[in-house]
Amino acid sequence: MSLAGRGRKTVLTVQNFGSVIAPEDLPHVFERFYRGDKARTAQQGHGLGLAIIKRTVELSGGSIQVESAPETGTLFTVTFE
Repeated sequence: MSLAGRGRKTVLTVQNFGSVIAPEDLPHVFERFYRGDKARTAQQGHGLGLAIIKRTVELSGGSIQVESAPETGTLFTVTFE
């Protein structure tokens, strides 16, 4: 995790080297109730966490993006202006 000032922006990044998010799931990870890994039978959670984070960031005047690849893991970037 890192927090940095870039000009008039503040950028928070969180990187995870665990399971990557499938490319077809990336456009949907911030949708309420979306759970991408259909292969898990004992899946926990309700698919609300990232939707709540996105809405909280937006209400604070920021934006959030996600990238995920096997080589680099999953990277969430939150930008506040």
